[in-house]
Amino acid sequence: MPPPAPAHSPETPAAGPPPPKGRFRRIDAAVHLGFAVLLVVSALRYLMRHSPADNIPILGLAAAAFVLYSVIAVLSRRRRRWAFWMFILVAVWAILVIAAPSFAWCSFALFFLCRTAFTGAVAYIAAGAIAAATAAGLFRLGNGTDLAMLLGPLAVAAMLTLIYDRIENDAAAQRRLHAEVALAQSRLAASERRAGAIAERERVSREIHDTVTQGLASSLLLLEAANRAWPRPSARQDVRQASTLLRQNLSETRSLVHELASPGLDASPLPEALLQAATAYVAAARLLVTGDPRPVPPVVRHTLLRVVQSAAANINLHAGAAHTTLTLGFLPDTVTLDIHDDGAGFDPVAVSPPSDAGGYGLRAMRQRVEQLGGVFSVESTPGEGTIVAAQLPAGGEE
Repeated sequence: MPPPAPAHSPETPAAGPPPPKGRFRRIDAAVHLGFAVLLVVSALRYLMRHSPADNIPILGLAAAAFVLYSVIAVLSRRRRRWAFWMFILVAVWAILVIAAPSFAWCSFALFFLCRTAFTGAVAYIAAGAIAAATAAGLFRLGNGTDLAMLLGPLAVAAMLTLIYDRIENDAAAQRRLHAEVALAQSRLAASERRAGAIAERERVSREIHDTVTQGLASSLLLLEAANRAWPRPSARQDVRQASTLLRQNLSETRSLVHELASPGLDASPLPEALLQAATAYVAAARLLVTGDPRPVPPVVRHTLLRVVQSAAANINLHAGAAHTTLTLGFLPDTVTLDIHDDGAGFDPVAVSPPSDAGGYGLRAMRQRVEQLGGVFSVESTPGEGTIVAAQLPAGGEE
């Protein structure tokens, strides 16, 4: 029996359904085989109970029903229009089963075939016609006295209709559920892609801020100072320092493009790398180490370097500090970093939000640290300096 065919309207059948696949094809084959077996058995039963003169019209109707059923099975498999032939089969079958109730057992296969061929009210009318014809034939077989023969086929048809409708409704609900799940999965995938793109943009913005932006800002300050002091010897020193920063900035930019870490800072131990990153902006910066130095995971090392670079650049640009001290601490499961300066200080609560003029440094540092499960804090008071502190889990090895 072919699977249900799509219809252009609730009651008008269109082309036959697509050819069944897999287990549905096996079910169809079983239904077709069952119809053929029941038809042959019913024909033999009829032949055994009636004279040859009475057999010719009935056998002709049975042969016509068999041919029509075969045509419908072939057309449905080839996705041709077959609903018209189903109307003819129902009409022929109604005449046959009323004239020869021995063929009533084949009504089951025709019932499911009708529910497949038609939809809406037409399907109920066709199935009802088969049930009514079967009931009339069996009632006639009982000489019009056995109500069970009349009501039995109608009751069975009603039960089969309810069961078939329930199966169809459950299948439709399952298809809707699968469609909703597929839609939800596609939306989730799109949301994850958007979230990944946003996270990548934020990461790149932090990298650019901590390398390119800070380096260019410091170089600009040095060049402006050299311009004001020119031609005094201090101006040449500022130009040389600006040139060094620009070269480092260019190297950092190339590393960022190729997704590499800071050149010159990866091979050296972490304390030396942090001090080198700080002195690029604050020449007088010094480093203190507590605990037993050990390798840390690369992502933690990279975060500490970026925090030092951003904080040192801020000290160079805004603090005017005389002393800057980095304290690197190695604890059993964490690594800590404190950056203290005795500069101008500021009010952390009054920091303006990020804009085209800047303001990304503290936010970028906090995001870097907290994304690794660490703790970031800033303590500062106007006129009393600033302490930038970070604590990161570092249980793994580099």
